[in-house]
Amino acid sequence: MAPSQVMRTVAVALLTAAVVLGGLLLLWQIRSVIGWVAIALFLAAVLNPAVKWLERRHRMVKRSLAIVLTYLGVVLALVLIVGVFVPVLIDEIRNLIDFIVGVVQSPGGPTAYLEATADQYGLGGLFDRIKGQLSDLPSELGELAKSFLLSAGQIAVSAAGVLVSLVTILTLTFFLLLGRERLIDGGLRLFPEPRRPLVRSIVEQSAGAVSGYVSGNLAISFVAGVTTFILLVVLGIPYPAALALLVAVLDLIPMVGATLGAAVVVIVGFFAAGPLYAGILLVFFLIYQQFEGSVLQPIVYSRAVHLDALTIFVALLVGGALLGLPGALVAIPIAEIIRIVVTDVLAYRRSRRGEEEEEEEEEPAVSSPSLQPPPT
Repeated sequence: MAPSQVMRTVAVALLTAAVVLGGLLLLWQIRSVIGWVAIALFLAAVLNPAVKWLERRHRMVKRSLAIVLTYLGVVLALVLIVGVFVPVLIDEIRNLIDFIVGVVQSPGGPTAYLEATADQYGLGGLFDRIKGQLSDLPSELGELAKSFLLSAGQIAVSAAGVLVSLVTILTLTFFLLLGRERLIDGGLRLFPEPRRPLVRSIVEQSAGAVSGYVSGNLAISFVAGVTTFILLVVLGIPYPAALALLVAVLDLIPMVGATLGAAVVVIVGFFAAGPLYAGILLVFFLIYQQFEGSVLQPIVYSRAVHLDALTIFVALLVGGALLGLPGALVAIPIAEIIRIVVTDVLAYRRSRRGEEEEEEEEEPAVSSPSLQPPPT
């Protein structure tokens, strides 16, 4: 290569690298906006069925009004839940915090409280074996409480930031719902005409998968919270609403959330009611998790997610490693979207290849009459 050509190649390579690095830096700077748009896309996919139902049900309702009515329905549902359950929930959470503080501040700390409870039920020998491991528990709880108090100001600032983010996400969701068809049509113009039906099918299937997964996950969490609340009320264990809400929220986390919620409830049941009730709760959660994994999840997710257990587990690991808890929450629908894209693209290529082979087979048959000599 001539020296001038070498210099030109090096300059093009350096310029390309600079453009790529600049693009990555720009994406990193606006990562929060990208996250808002991604969440808004998920919300739009979840709310779109309700909007379409209102449009079909009432022909006089335009899409913008249907979106507003959907928003109002969600807000009214939240206000109803807040008005009915929050006063009771706040009182129970306050009592639960007082109970935990009382255990921590009891003479000898939580270790002495555990020892007294174990002696009461004849488990003193078992407690003596693990007593050494619990000796550092009061200091660890004190450090945890201290760090929580020191970060109270940061929590308030974060709450304000969450409120701003929520308003922004809801606004983005409104405009995505309002201009859904226009945005899809504009995106389809980026693809060749023969591939546009394929892209539209992928978009529709992906939106249905996200909507089905989110609504199904909420339904399963609701069932978990309600069943836990009923059992706690029947057993007479205190703080049933607060503990049931905790189980429902943690159950939104796939695979591990239900176990975390069950562990918290069993521990509180042990302290508040005794080992017998803690054992009953443990047996209940073991049975319920089997029921949820074998019956509820297949029924709810059968139309939305078509992934095997290994793929779901790997997706959760990757999502949690990349984005933490939010990544774990969206890992399954993203994995399902990837499956839809790969499956449809491969099917499209196979169909195109089959059509090309049929055309090649038909060409000789069409051209063979022209090769025969004319009749005399």
